[in-house]
Amino acid sequence: MNKRKQFFLKLPSRTLRLGKRTLIMGVLNVTPDSFSDGGKYFSPDRAVARALEMQRDGADILDIGAESTRPGSEGISAAEELRRLLPVLESLRGRLKIPVSIDTRKSSVAEIALGAGAGIINDISGLKHDPRIAEVAARRRAPLILMHIRGTPRTMQKLPFAKNVLKDVLAGLRRSVALARRAGVPKSQIVLDPGIGFGKSFAQNYELLANLPALAKLGYPLLVGTSRKGFLGATLAKSGLPAVARQPASVEDRIWGTAATVAASILGGAHIVRVHDVKEMVQVARVSDCVLAAQ
Repeated sequence: MNKRKQFFLKLPSRTLRLGKRTLIMGVLNVTPDSFSDGGKYFSPDRAVARALEMQRDGADILDIGAESTRPGSEGISAAEELRRLLPVLESLRGRLKIPVSIDTRKSSVAEIALGAGAGIINDISGLKHDPRIAEVAARRRAPLILMHIRGTPRTMQKLPFAKNVLKDVLAGLRRSVALARRAGVPKSQIVLDPGIGFGKSFAQNYELLANLPALAKLGYPLLVGTSRKGFLGATLAKSGLPAVARQPASVEDRIWGTAATVAASILGGAHIVRVHDVKEMVQVARVSDCVLAAQ
């Protein structure tokens, strides 16, 4: 187990303490084509109701994304992304007590979302898609989450995987941090995410989870998102069939696999876990935190 260092993230309205306990980031996809819910919360009314439900269930942060980054996805325009996001952000203002993270790769979307009530930027491209996101974060004094991705959402599972995944992720995150720092983002406002499932083989996802302490040595808080992902579906493939004919477990059947990886992430040093099933993962986090505290 890795003893977590504590950090403080400064938001416009509050300061988040990272490390004393694990923070739960609830995922809200306002897309018609998410891998995890298939557009269940594409309607603004349903999205708002789900956001408030996750808050009641114990989420510490709400992460809203309006562009699907599932494997093979093509992306959407900034105008379309904002068309999906803004009604939800505006409806949540004054009703949501937890901070909002905006999951976007575009600086224009990040800028407008921060003005509409978001407090954190979550860039799954690690500044590769639009480096100006770092300028927005620096100017608006917003925390910036930098994720590692190999390729793009469209190509990430088609390109050759890295020969040494840990070395690849460490190098990629260092490059992202360097870009952010040059743009003026303080070190204290950066969070790193190894990008589980983004351009990694199923085995490499487990390798990264087992080596989170090595990523923690970079000196930044860690966010890990394993929730409902494809490598869990493959691991939990229905048995009773020849291996080549086994069907991956459905998204709904991955909750306990997700729970195992959330516990592993926390014991490996994760400060924030990004999940869809907030109520259940709050329990996993609380018990895992007690194990950490007993070291």
